[in-house]
This record gives sequence, structure tokens and C-alpha cells, in this order.
Amino acid sequence: MHTISATPWYRERWPWLLMAGPAAVLAAGCYTGWLAFAQQDALVVGDYYKRGKAINQDLRRDRTAAALDASIALRYDAAHGVLHGRLATRETAQGGALQLHLAHATQPEKDLRLLVRPDAAGRFAVPLPLLERSRWTVLVEDERRTWRLEGRWHWPAERQITLTALEDQAHS
Repeated sequence: MHTISATPWYRERWPWLLMAGPAAVLAAGCYTGWLAFAQQDALVVGDYYKRGKAINQDLRRDRTAAALDASIALRYDAAHGVLHGRLATRETAQGGALQLHLAHATQPEKDLRLLVRPDAAGRFAVPLPLLERSRWTVLVEDERRTWRLEGRWHWPAERQITLTALEDQAHS
């Protein structure tokens, strides 16, 4: 004959073992929900339609940069906190200021906007606070916003980058 145990269910290990799986799933779901709602998603643009209409204007500026054979080399000196650059275009007299926008990959509050004035040779140096370890989107455009150069910079894996206007962009 079998003897029946008189111990209550909560003193047995099997019910607890069977409840551990669903309890872990509930805890993970609550944590995932908290992650999803804790911060606003910075990657979604509020006015996506207007942003989409601006693409044609951006393509026109890319074509203008390709026609100018524009390129820019950027190098960040972290020890001295200085961003060095050199702009090269087909036109000898570049003149005017450049707008340099470093956009953080996920946190727009860390974006940097700089106004730089290259010398006659196209060189410039601008103080820059410590550049965070991240993947940056770099956008360089002239003061009148007639042309632009854009690219990605994985700092500090890439100590320097060169952005060039691609010829295939000029014909697309």
C-alpha cells in the first residue's frame, strides 16, 4: 500500500518548479514593457511625409556636390579636443562657412552642430568636446545649403574619415 503524504502542497518542490517558468516569463515581460515605455523612441520622425518630400531636395544637393567634385577629410584629436578638417572642391575659391552636423546614432540630445570657416586651402580646426564612442552620421553643407556631403563615422574605431560625393549619386 502507498502511504499518503500529509505535507501541504507548498512544501513540495514540484509545484514551485512548475511555477518558476511562467514566473520568469512574467518578470521578463514586465522588464521588456518597462524598457519599451521608459524612453521615447528617438528614431521615429513625427512628420514623415514632409521629411519624405525633402528627399528630392537632398538628392539635388548631392548632385551639386558631385558636380563640384567635393570631398572633406575629418580627423578628431581626442588628446587636445580638436576636430581638424580639409575641404576640397573643383572650384579654387571655396569661401564661406560650412555647417557641420554630427548626429548621434540613437540620442538626438547628443547631436553636435558646428559652424566652421575653412582657410584659403580649405583647412579648418575647431574645438570639440570629447566625442562619445558611437556611430555618428556626419553631414557637411555649405552656408547657402546648395550642396552637401554625408556619411557614417564609427568613432573611435575610425580615427578619421573622408566624405566624397559619389558619382553614381549624380546620375541617379
